[in-house]
Amino acid sequence: MTRSNLSAHRTALGPAFRTALRPILLGSLLVAGLSAAGCSPTVATRGNLTDPELVAELQPGQSRRDDVAAVLGTPTSVGTFDPNVWYYIGQKTEKTAFFEPEVTERRVVVARFDNTGVLREIKTLDKSNGNDIDLVERTTPTAGRELGFLEQMMGNVGRFSAKDTKGKGPGS
Repeated sequence: MTRSNLSAHRTALGPAFRTALRPILLGSLLVAGLSAAGCSPTVATRGNLTDPELVAELQPGQSRRDDVAAVLGTPTSVGTFDPNVWYYIGQKTEKTAFFEPEVTERRVVVARFDNTGVLREIKTLDKSNGNDIDLVERTTPTAGRELGFLEQMMGNVGRFSAKDTKGKGPGS
């Protein structure tokens, strides 16, 4: 094809090509926009994520249990072996689509009281103080056998008849 023929060919296809291409481009942009909007993370806060400014109001040696409860609320947990230790545990996670949630913020406030109920120590632990634990994934063997999908779906076919031994049908 010569240069003039190519130019004439482009000119002839130009408006028709642009007209056909416009909906495809708009559709592609729409799908990309919806995909981006659908993939925005879901933020969830669990537990009692205490405000650091409120924790700073509590003074060891001066604050009492009632003061701590009034400022921070009911503790998430009380020490199993020492009821004089209160824990406020909270975390914020973000989950995008079907991916595992990612912990973005974690805070544990530990309040220790003496036997008279006076606050002796308050400390805040965050995500950097935690340790990752590898979970062991095992299954307990059970008696019997594993049924496949088709066996489960077709398992009852032919087991029941429309009439029982007395000649009556279902619901009769």
